Amino acid sequence: MMIFVGLFSAYFHMTLSFVGQMLDELSILWVLAVGYSVWFPRRLFPSFIKDRSTFSSLVLVVTAITTVSSFVKPTANAYALNCFGLHLLYVLAAEMKCCNDQKVLRLAKLSVALWVLAITCWISDRFGCSFWQRLNFCYLHGIWHILIVMAVAYASTLVAYLDANYEIPYSLPGLQYWPCDKWAVGLPHIVLKGTPKTQKRC
Repeated sequence: MMIFVGLFSAYFHMTLSFVGQMLDELSILWVLAVGYSVWFPRRLFPSFIKDRSTFSSLVLVVTAITTVSSFVKPTANAYALNCFGLHLLYVLAAEMKCCNDQKVLRLAKLSVALWVLAITCWISDRFGCSFWQRLNFCYLHGIWHILIVMAVAYASTLVAYLDANYEIPYSLPGLQYWPCDKWAVGLPHIVLKGTPKTQKRC
């Protein structure tokens, strides 16, 4: 799905059309919805929800309503999407309170740092565009895209790891970095050190 976000974002930035904007923003919304449905920690479900399929149905309904309402006030879409980041920060903070794995904590800190840098670039570009134009520096929006893709890559690996740790702990999930596990920054991925016979409970 991230490929579609990239394609639609490229289409929007090439055409600057309303259709491109909707495709760009709605693809991001639906990627977030899928992420919530699949990886949101079961222990943080609302009390009236007992299983993941019910939670996923609720997310689907909310996402469908949001999709329709996004056509009413398109200028609010970007702000609404960025508000998801605040909720994800809250969830991440709650998860990290009970974590003592240094690799996981490092990945969480890198994800948050990249997100903060990306949001700073986005806000600065959004509200200080004329200032940056006077300095002949018109690259903040491009930097935002690079940083947010990196933040999403780190955060999605982190969330997938946490999900595996809760749902299939017997597989002994762990984090590693490519190309070198000892580097401070690299491409994170999950390794399963236990039995390959894993099946997630829904």
